[in-house]
Amino acid sequence: IAVGGTPQSVVRAATLGLPMALAIIGGDPKRFAPFFALYRDAQVKSGRGAEKLPLSLNMHGFVSDTTAKAKDVYAAAHLEVMNRIGRERGWPPQGRAHFEASCGPDGNLIVGDPEAVAEKIAGLHEVFKNDRILIQMAIGTVPHAEQLRAIELMGTKVAPLVRAAVKKA
Repeated sequence: IAVGGTPQSVVRAATLGLPMALAIIGGDPKRFAPFFALYRDAQVKSGRGAEKLPLSLNMHGFVSDTTAKAKDVYAAAHLEVMNRIGRERGWPPQGRAHFEASCGPDGNLIVGDPEAVAEKIAGLHEVFKNDRILIQMAIGTVPHAEQLRAIELMGTKVAPLVRAAVKKA
């Protein structure tokens, strides 16, 4: 069950005995780590503690051959969608500076070259001990050829780097 970061939604997923997918679309991802602990605690309290259900992070991101290119390709598409959603939800508009900060080490976006993306995914795994990560790359109007290249890089470059990093941990 997908949760958006309220304790009630986390406990609900655990007590229903469903795997949890935690969506992080803003802020420092580490601030959401207590939700994984809450899930595991609620799972035990509900009598479902013996089940090892997969826990997933769901985040926005993009990979390209260079970090500069990844940011240039993804920024406009991401900002258009987030600003549209923000108008609906009452968030202030975001600009390129906000996007750049969100791509940083403590940001919620996973954007960069394969090595940078793999490093951020592995770093998140150290914090969350998640079983899966879903990176939503098809947000907004990313050019098709760039989207195809991102999928290729994710499978051929990023995934092997993440597997090796997580195996060492």
